[in-house]
Amino acid sequence: MRNNLIFKLFTLLMVAGMATSCVSKKVHEDLMGQLKNAQMENEAAEADVARLTRQFSSCEQEKARLEANLNARQEQVNSLNDQVADLRKTRDQSLQQVGDLTVLNRDANQNVGNTLQQLQGKDRYIRYLQNAKSKADSINLALAVNLKGVLKDGIDDEDVEVKVDKTVVFINLSDKMLYQSGSYQITERADEVLGKIATIIKSRPGLEVMVEGYTDNDPISSACIKDNWDLSVLRSTSVVKALQTQHNIDPNRLIAAGRGQYNALASNATAEGKATNRRTRIIIMPKLNEFYDLLNPSNAPN
Repeated sequence: MRNNLIFKLFTLLMVAGMATSCVSKKVHEDLMGQLKNAQMENEAAEADVARLTRQFSSCEQEKARLEANLNARQEQVNSLNDQVADLRKTRDQSLQQVGDLTVLNRDANQNVGNTLQQLQGKDRYIRYLQNAKSKADSINLALAVNLKGVLKDGIDDEDVEVKVDKTVVFINLSDKMLYQSGSYQITERADEVLGKIATIIKSRPGLEVMVEGYTDNDPISSACIKDNWDLSVLRSTSVVKALQTQHNIDPNRLIAAGRGQYNALASNATAEGKATNRRTRIIIMPKLNEFYDLLNPSNAPN
């Protein structure tokens, strides 16, 4: 379009130049007016071209922006689709877990019921043992009181000690009261004490009697005694035989044991400590078979 206008203007100028000499002034002015109008139209056309070029450039930019937005939206859509897929997977897993928890809850309720039944049984057994222990403690306390009562007359406290230890009652008798020095022969005074103890033992036929001999750490050796082990056993045996033969205690209830110089109560570094360690212990305790029966849960009341 622009080239056509320029061509027309050029043609008009050529014609005007050639015809100047042969056309009137009016015609010349008309041609110049047309040339001016053509120039104005050309400038307007150039302005339109510039405006349209700018619009096209703006449209290209807007197109690029919209395409970028479209890509961003597509990425968001893809991300949302992934999130939806993850949520569905999580929902399915949750439903599965709920189902598993339902099964577990049912099993747990059953287990709780079984556990409660077991605890009730154990609670009855515990009460049974507690009652038995309370009964045993009462019996032992009464036994200790009786022993102290029968032994207090004519016997120095330092030679006799009566104690309750856990499930048994024991009597510590000093070495000087029971035996002659370095011997296992029982003295007349010891026989008197053993007679009083035998009275209490006879009144408790359901109990057993263990006699333990102890020595200090002074070495001993003779034709009949090899060492302190021998001496401790011989001393406990002497007491057991005296209870059986002289005081009519059933030998099935008697146990003899020697502990030698071990399980000392005091240090053997002093004469007083050695005197303390030279002792005989008489233990009055429940029969082992009755004790085990006591611990048997099947014997507990339902």
